[in-house]
Amino acid sequence: VQLVESGGGLVQAGGSLRLSCAASRSIGIFNRMGWYRQAPGKQRELVAVITSGDITNYADSVKGRFTISRDNAKNTVNLQMNSLKPEDTAVYYCNVFNLITHYDSWGQGTQVTVSS
Repeated sequence: VQLVESGGGLVQAGGSLRLSCAASRSIGIFNRMGWYRQAPGKQRELVAVITSGDITNYADSVKGRFTISRDNAKNTVNLQMNSLKPEDTAVYYCNVFNLITHYDSWGQGTQVTVSS
């Protein structure tokens, strides 16, 4: 499956952005979909994941500010980011994973820059 992220950009601290990940095929077969990020000089880290049963999990650093959602009809996974902080600056990547086949795919990433 091909994943295409969009919605990144430059925003001031306290602002909001909505990232979207469009899949080239049905996302219903994936047990888990999520967003990860990688800041310069740092390892890629989990931001938020959502399961096929709509169970969500967030990194402590974004709890209460970010919301992940999925739209099976549109084959998209979205990340609403509010109250953005400069430390949220990173390249954000979309990921899908199937627990049975271990199929794992990543998007190309979208840059999010939060100015202070």
